[in-house]
Amino acid sequence: MSVEEWIPRTKVGRMVKEGRITSIEELFANNLRITEVEIVDHLLPELEQEVLDINLVQKQTAAGERSRFRAIAIVGNRDGYVGLGTGKAVHVVSAIEKAVKSAKLNIIPVRRGCGSWECACGAPHSLPTKVEGKRGSVRIELIPGPRGLGIVAGEAARIVLELAGVQDVWTRTYGETRTTLSFAGATFEALRNTNKIVLPSMW
Repeated sequence: MSVEEWIPRTKVGRMVKEGRITSIEELFANNLRITEVEIVDHLLPELEQEVLDINLVQKQTAAGERSRFRAIAIVGNRDGYVGLGTGKAVHVVSAIEKAVKSAKLNIIPVRRGCGSWECACGAPHSLPTKVEGKRGSVRIELIPGPRGLGIVAGEAARIVLELAGVQDVWTRTYGETRTTLSFAGATFEALRNTNKIVLPSMW
C-alpha cells in the first residue's frame, strides 16, 4: 500500500496524513508513539533497509516440530535515525517484511557530535561522548573517533552505525558477539543512550 492510499487508524497517523505533523523530530519532541509503519514512510521516505541475519528456528508443539524463519532487519536514513526489528514467518520473504516493519516501528533518533579530543571539529560525524549498550550477553562501548577514522567495529555493529549516520567511531565489545541479534541490539541500545547524554552546556 502506498502512502497516498494509506488510511490512518490512529490520531497521530491522522495528524501526519493531514500535514499537522511535518517532521519526525516533532513526534519525538512531543513523545508521540509511532504505531503505524506508514507514519515513518511518510516522514522518512529516504529510509534504507538491510537484512542482518536470517535463521531457521524450531518450536516444539503437541503436533511436532514447527519450523519458521527469523529475520533481523535494520533501517536508517544515514542521518540520525535508525531502527532494529525482528520477524518470524514460515517463508523468508514474509519474515523479512515483518522484521522491516518492526524496525520502522522501533526507530529512534541518534544524537551525533564530535566528542573526540583528537579532532574537536564540531561536525556531527561521530558521537558527543562515550556511550554503552547491553543486550543479552553482549556489552558494547562506542567511543568518539577523529574525522577520517571510519567505523572500527564488527559487521553487525558497523551496519547499525552506518545507517544511523555515525561515520567515525571506536568500539569495545564484551560477551558473545557472534550472536547477531545481541550484538546489533547492544549497538542499538548504545545509540539510544546518546539521547540521555547531558552535555556541559546543558548543566
